Amino acid sequence: MLKGNSLIDSYVYKDEDMSASGFPNQNLIVGWVLRTVAIPNINPHQIMKTTQALTKQAITKKEEKKVVAPIEETKKVELEKVPESELKRPTVTGWVKEEGMKSVQELDEEKRQAFQERMKHVKEEKRLQADQTSISNLKTTRELPQIPKGEGAETSTFCPHCGKDLGWKFCPFCGKPLPH
Repeated sequence: MLKGNSLIDSYVYKDEDMSASGFPNQNLIVGWVLRTVAIPNINPHQIMKTTQALTKQAITKKEEKKVVAPIEETKKVELEKVPESELKRPTVTGWVKEEGMKSVQELDEEKRQAFQERMKHVKEEKRLQADQTSISNLKTTRELPQIPKGEGAETSTFCPHCGKDLGWKFCPFCGKPLPH
């Protein structure tokens, strides 16, 4: 931006700010002008009209610079195929082993082996999960000792409320019925 012969400010627009014509978006230019020029009550519409006129003039000047050659003056150029005998290619003598190159069969075999390894690990994980769930349901053929059920044992004569050992129907200390 110039004021007379002196430069007020300049700004270089990024590629993403450019429009299809190759010039920056005019709204961005108007915003930059309003930020740069500190004139109160400046008319943004007038700035937009000026920007449009300058952009139109720049586009026409750019198109005038393009020099188009007349069709009559252009030559029709066709590429000629060079014969194989003229090509100078290095010749290979003897047997050459290509390292790192694998045939389709070898690639298929590698895929097959990788798949088998993967399936082996998946089956192992499933087996471990099945073993972990079946641990809670272990069955054995060995005879384990039985826990006594309390059959035939004497009935309790203690009071569940106060804890005294009594042989009565009611607790003489708290008066509540005993569970005989």
